[in-house]
Amino acid sequence: MSFTDKLNYYSKRKSFKYGIPFLIMMVAGSFGLQQFSNLRYQYSKKQPVTPEEMKKYGVSMKKRQEVTLETEYDKIQSVDIDNWENKRGPRPWEEEGLAAPAKH
Repeated sequence: MSFTDKLNYYSKRKSFKYGIPFLIMMVAGSFGLQQFSNLRYQYSKKQPVTPEEMKKYGVSMKKRQEVTLETEYDKIQSVDIDNWENKRGPRPWEEEGLAAPAKH
């Protein structure tokens, strides 16, 4: 069987007619999109904002401090979760001020 006979034999198969071009388009498309995504990240601004710059625009920032699991746990421990009051939120179909206060 010669090369042209093999090519004619395989070219009549659906996997060759539809599968191979599909796989080629998927691989070529992923490489093409990779170039566009590289451009996106290459030209995006990634500069940290300093508190002095933010004050210039009228925004105050808190000072950075170290956050550890222990400090966050201590903050949660200081919250009193045993004494709370259920407050009913307003409903869209009710007029303002008509919502009855929650009863204990």
